[in-house]
Amino acid sequence: MKHAGADTEFERFRVTTRAGQTALLALVRRRDGHRDGRRPQRRGPAAGVAGLPLLVGLGLCGSHPAPAQSLAPRAYVITPVAANAIIVQDSYLDGSLQFPGGVPITGAHADTNLPSLAYYHSFGVFGRSANVTAVVPYGIGNFEGTVIEAPASAHRTGFLDSSVRLSVNLLGGPAMGTEEFQKWRQDVLLGVSLTVTAPTGQYDDTRLINFGSNRWGFKPELGYSERWGKWVLDIYAGGWFYTKDSEFFSHNKYFPGTQYQNENNVGAIEGHISYDFAQRLWISLDANYWWGGATSLNGIENPATNQKSSRVGLTASVPLTERQSIKVAVSDGDYVRYGGNFKEIAVAWQYGWIGWKFH
Repeated sequence: MKHAGADTEFERFRVTTRAGQTALLALVRRRDGHRDGRRPQRRGPAAGVAGLPLLVGLGLCGSHPAPAQSLAPRAYVITPVAANAIIVQDSYLDGSLQFPGGVPITGAHADTNLPSLAYYHSFGVFGRSANVTAVVPYGIGNFEGTVIEAPASAHRTGFLDSSVRLSVNLLGGPAMGTEEFQKWRQDVLLGVSLTVTAPTGQYDDTRLINFGSNRWGFKPELGYSERWGKWVLDIYAGGWFYTKDSEFFSHNKYFPGTQYQNENNVGAIEGHISYDFAQRLWISLDANYWWGGATSLNGIENPATNQKSSRVGLTASVPLTERQSIKVAVSDGDYVRYGGNFKEIAVAWQYGWIGWKFH
């Protein structure tokens, strides 16, 4: 059989833009005159600061990216029970950072590589198809811009927060073994998922901006997928909910006490229309829209950080062998009110197999 997994839900973990956070980190750090390795760090690379006014502005603008930017076609397509996949991906992002009313940074630009490693496994839950995906991302980037009329640039590297996603089919996708799955044909699928981001990225609470977020994130989502012959329509709707960063830029010479930062909920909708040229060979037109996410520092909200943005893109999946496939995705900001406006190209290699034994 053709081993399942080429269209699996690991796509939901395509890392798209922590570059906004990283760029702020780099630019503010250079403005303060520090360089990588010059000062001891408690848990990972972070940023110095230029002065108290800039601190307040950055703190209110928020230091965390919008994971709502993901574009993942066929995320609710099911696979047979005990399907596994290892996915190695690299995403390249290049573009501008927009902070109207948020911080005194202009002309900000970033080019960033985001490699990641993911593992996918499917199983059955009360007779329904289910799966779990875990991903560990890493970031490597170069950033430049003008901070309070002074040019600044820097190179950054570090781990991002890891993620786990659990998905369960509610309609149209029973749990099936490989023989039954070979005979099955998709019609209408309805599923739910929960994505959890854990505070495992590099974080130092004495610094202003970090790769990690020092908080948990939760995204419940409802997904709909329907096939008409060689065409597949996907529609998702969900929202991100975040816990408090209880030690945001604290215990340092600027703020010897403890500060906290909150981010409002982020709503997200996503749609895809894809076409099969052959088995496991398809192309998809992708689009999304997200809103919300205004941040507050010690209970004081900055309305300028509220997001209303969307992306459009194309994704292609190409089989290499019975067990291997390649996905290539390109996307661009269609409308960006606040944050990163990037062109992205992502290439992912996947190896899939059935059963617990790797082969």
